[in-house]
Amino acid sequence: MYSLIRGILAAPSPGTMVVLVLGVIAAIAGLMFLFLVVKFFKLWLQARLSRADVKFSELIGMFLRHVDYRSIVLSKITAIQAGLSITTRDLESHYLAGGRVPNVVRALIAANRANIELSLQTATAIDLAGRDILDAVQTSVNPKVIDCPNPEKGRDTIDAVAQDGIQLKAKARVTVRANIERLIGGATEETIIARVGEGIVTTIGSAISYKSVLENPDTISKSVLAKGLDAGTAFEILSIDIADVDVGTNVGAQLQAAQAEADMRRAKAEAEKRRAMAVAREQEMRALVVENDAKVPLAIAEAFQKGNLGIMDYYRMKNITADTTMRESIAKPNKKKE
Repeated sequence: MYSLIRGILAAPSPGTMVVLVLGVIAAIAGLMFLFLVVKFFKLWLQARLSRADVKFSELIGMFLRHVDYRSIVLSKITAIQAGLSITTRDLESHYLAGGRVPNVVRALIAANRANIELSLQTATAIDLAGRDILDAVQTSVNPKVIDCPNPEKGRDTIDAVAQDGIQLKAKARVTVRANIERLIGGATEETIIARVGEGIVTTIGSAISYKSVLENPDTISKSVLAKGLDAGTAFEILSIDIADVDVGTNVGAQLQAAQAEADMRRAKAEAEKRRAMAVAREQEMRALVVENDAKVPLAIAEAFQKGNLGIMDYYRMKNITADTTMRESIAKPNKKKE
């Protein structure tokens, strides 16, 4: 036998070469078939026994397209066992589009169990839009509570001022349910929180007295709920409950005090301005007096030269001036010696 093979290899004929090539190809094909059978048989058998109807060719195609075939098959088995009709091609297409196949299948099962109308097309669209479809279905079945304001944003209360100037600090809890129909393109929780906060501020600001708000805090929730704040959002507001209302500072009194302080400063500035003008006027008049006093000797000398003033008139004037100075000195109080 060894000599026969050696003879064939030593002098191969064209027919022998063809046989060898075909043998090698058949061996490779056999090995590949065995590899595929070993790789996919267990998963195929599991799908077959679960009536998921996944073909061997589909498994090989997903393997060649670099698709997570195990996740696709297990998701289809889960859907079929839950009574849903989903094809392998639909799941594979959603996976290739970048979707989360297991999440979508679980959401469809949860919606089916809760009698919520949710099609595969809608679920995949919501998932590809970046929304968590499973969380949306769970929120639709089991409503969630949102704190307003959100403590994670650094604020604990919503502050508003009534018409009497008293500040009130309120906390609200909003119960919402997901609206599947408006989930695509609908606003998120942040919009709900912002709208509820705006409604609380408006309601408190329109109250004549803070006492009326403290007596009936439910008026805030009724007024805010009547505004239809869930329009255009992905949620339906079920209730708005005021968790707490506290009295803050007297903003009106603070504003009045600040206004009075500003008025006082303005009055002081006006008085200082008038005083400065009076001092300047006084200095101006004193300068005029000094200037005129300096002209008196010149006028006397000129009167002497022209003969309008005699020597006796001059002495009489000096006596009057001396008398006036003496009277002024007597009228002034004595200064205490230190």
